[in-house]
Amino acid sequence: MTTSTWRALGLGAPPEPEPDPDADAKALASALRLRILRLCLDEPRTNKEIAHALGRNPGSVLHHVRTLVARGFLAPLPERDGPRGSREVPYLATGRSWLTPLAPSQYPVLVEAFVQEVADAPAATTQLVRLGLRLDQAGREELTERVVALFQEFADREPDPGGEPYAVFYAFYDDVQRRTASRPDGSEPRRS
Repeated sequence: MTTSTWRALGLGAPPEPEPDPDADAKALASALRLRILRLCLDEPRTNKEIAHALGRNPGSVLHHVRTLVARGFLAPLPERDGPRGSREVPYLATGRSWLTPLAPSQYPVLVEAFVQEVADAPAATTQLVRLGLRLDQAGREELTERVVALFQEFADREPDPGGEPYAVFYAFYDDVQRRTASRPDGSEPRRS
């Protein structure tokens, strides 16, 4: 979520809870919670709307919504009129998860959320790229800096009016399989 969404809604600054890295890690340790944040990224949604979009029970989703609200990753907006005179609370992602460092132990949750989201995405709009590289330390640093800068540029960008929602997942990792692979005769791969 960009701060422009907050400004457009006249909400001021997003809520900021007391620092607690362990509580933040726990709140983000769920693929379902990450998907909730994505759903509420630039459009406020009620618990019922979130549950419907995810095909889940509203009661179980509410537990996850409350966890995200408690840590400032999701914020309740003012109540609004719902169906048949009911009152409902829409929620909006604060963007705080983008700025929260994740421990390596949380990476599998990111991958799980990615796999779930890609499974729901139309194949015609999904692009996947897999690339093996051999880089020295300077090349690794250059690639990382450029990708992070590009992601930050788009994260800071104002949403395109009438634009469609898209998601990007990026992983850069040590290719252990190629690093440790030996030949059937026991010799090490030749390095050029």
